[in-house]
Amino acid sequence: MPIIHVTLLEGREQQAIETCIQQVTRTVHESLGAPLSSIRVIVNEVPRNRYAVGGTLKSEIPD
Repeated sequence: MPIIHVTLLEGREQQAIETCIQQVTRTVHESLGAPLSSIRVIVNEVPRNRYAVGGTLKSEIPD
């Protein structure tokens, strides 16, 4: 049973996340031959003030 963890910064549209989940599931199915019903995808959304790059919070970095 493959379990895939995806960590994203919060703020994406729900539809974009659902599309990502579907495509990741399909890719794992096709590349590993795992049955679709056995594939788990977990999406964790992280607030920008809880994620840092080089010690600087993403909430402090302009997009």
